[in-house]
Amino acid sequence: MAPPRPRPVLSGASADASFTRIGLLSDVQWSPHAEVGKSFHGTKRFYVDALQKAKRAVESFERHNCDLVIHLGDIVDYHAGLHERTEEAFERILDETLHTLDVPVLHCIGNHCLYNLEREKLNARLGIRSRDDHRSYFVHRMDDRKLAIAVLDAYDVSILGTREGEPQRTLAEKLLNDNNPNEEKNSNAGLEGLQRRFVKFGGGVSEKQLSWLERELAESRDRGEKVIVASHVCFHPETCAPTCLMWNFEEVLQVLQRNADVVVMTLAGHAHRGGYFKDEHGIHHRVAEAILECPIGSDCHAHLDFYDDGRIDIEGFGEFASQRLQFVAGAS
Repeated sequence: MAPPRPRPVLSGASADASFTRIGLLSDVQWSPHAEVGKSFHGTKRFYVDALQKAKRAVESFERHNCDLVIHLGDIVDYHAGLHERTEEAFERILDETLHTLDVPVLHCIGNHCLYNLEREKLNARLGIRSRDDHRSYFVHRMDDRKLAIAVLDAYDVSILGTREGEPQRTLAEKLLNDNNPNEEKNSNAGLEGLQRRFVKFGGGVSEKQLSWLERELAESRDRGEKVIVASHVCFHPETCAPTCLMWNFEEVLQVLQRNADVVVMTLAGHAHRGGYFKDEHGIHHRVAEAILECPIGSDCHAHLDFYDDGRIDIEGFGEFASQRLQFVAGAS
């Protein structure tokens, strides 16, 4: 076996510091149906070129020896299903890019993922081990690094990915009906402030998942681990437009903040624009820029270096903003 290649270190970082390198990208939303399109708000979307951006991201992750890669959701676009090209879209974007890597690739499920495939098939295609209820939350522990990644299913309570009569579906219908009077529930017209998050393409985290998260964070504390929590939908109202927030973001934040001695940061996509906020408990909340809306020929991915001395360096490429953060190092 050939010896491992030395990993390039970010400028300003100590070459002898111990760190874990994570590749990040979000909202590829690849679809072969058209070169260029627009969002509902008129923002240009570069569908076909998203595949090339993802390929360049993977090349970067390989070249810089990432230990792990996280895609923050919406790997394909709903247009793929609309044009009956779902299988082609999933096969090419995964088999030609992320699933060529020799390191673990963690996927958050997004609304566009659920527009295309039922949960069971989606989990299988993304390599997510299905739970008994086919929900898509899990934890990935890097035992030798004292680091864990908790991936949440922000569509646990949602119209998307649920069947008629399921408790989560019934709860989602009630939440939307109680909080969004519009006949078209994908519209938040007339809603104000944080109420604008109650749209059909959103979702929330069930009590069962919150209890699971609390247990996993307690285990990480016992193991002396720090935790990064990831989701497609955003965690904190200071990082994004209200439309992109989890329905029950307050409850999720309460769990994270009760465990702020182990939770270092959250990562999310969905908003397409980057965002950042450090909350009063010291947790960093970062929202990733979307590959889909970056101009043809540009890049949009990052390397996140997680140092054991309490630093997080995010080196962004192209439209993905770079950032240097600090957390409290040492055993939890």
